[in-house]
Amino acid sequence: MPTWKYYLLPTSLPQAFQYIQSHGPSCLIVSGGTDLLLEIQQEHRAPVDALIDVTRIPELNAIEVRDERLFIGAAVPLNQVSGSLLVQQHGQALAESTGQIGGPQVRAVGTLGGNVGHALPAGDGAISLLALDAWAEVASAAGSRRIALAQLYKGPGVSALEAGKEIIVGFDIPLQQVGQGSAFSRVMRPQGVALPIINMAAWLEVRDDHITEARLAVGPAGPVPKRAGDIETFIQGKTLNDALLTEAKQVLHTCVQFRSSPLRATSGYRDHLAEVLLKRVLSTSWHRALQSNRGRRQE
Repeated sequence: MPTWKYYLLPTSLPQAFQYIQSHGPSCLIVSGGTDLLLEIQQEHRAPVDALIDVTRIPELNAIEVRDERLFIGAAVPLNQVSGSLLVQQHGQALAESTGQIGGPQVRAVGTLGGNVGHALPAGDGAISLLALDAWAEVASAAGSRRIALAQLYKGPGVSALEAGKEIIVGFDIPLQQVGQGSAFSRVMRPQGVALPIINMAAWLEVRDDHITEARLAVGPAGPVPKRAGDIETFIQGKTLNDALLTEAKQVLHTCVQFRSSPLRATSGYRDHLAEVLLKRVLSTSWHRALQSNRGRRQE
């Protein structure tokens, strides 16, 4: 029994919404399809009348600077995101995370929009975007709106987008300035394509050897991707050193609660890994921010 009747390839947003209107609730938006098509074929989703593939819409395939922010289209394949010089310059955490999702074949067709739209609490792209203070542009037949990334999530696998009505056009992050740096890291099972046991991303701004602003995102540490606000506040105004990292690890355990999962690991093991990743992403972001400051002084 076929799981869909029509596979449609609009080349513009208006055309996509025409297709959506024609097929009503019995349609789904697809980009890379690395998760969605499997779910349909394995009957984890009900059959639909139409799949609307948005990967040929130009607005969804851009990586460019717009109004002092870097825009990354939702349909850009993950390997192009990780390989983009603009992404590497302004969002190194995002370049690192998208370079680790799945295997080479998945990254060749999977997209950042799909990674976020699937609404998993430990999506690698989402965790790095969260640390980079990303916003999403969402379009519907009535127009477009910008929404903070965290507001796209309702629960595990449950997106805040209106199914069959809204399309993620892309994401934008602030351009990286002198004295800023970011990093991403993850631990996963040996198979190499499984979801992470734990992942983490950090962004720091450093002035005069002190952290003036910090963002840290951790997953999966709840039903939706989240930032560790207590740690961000704790390290602000301080110099990153071994003593601070030791104290930050203790703060981490008070603000991020892991649970045991048969698909991932025990809570105790993930507590241990969280300390390892915290040191790694904070130290790497710190050194990248310092290097940026040194580069400014040498000019």
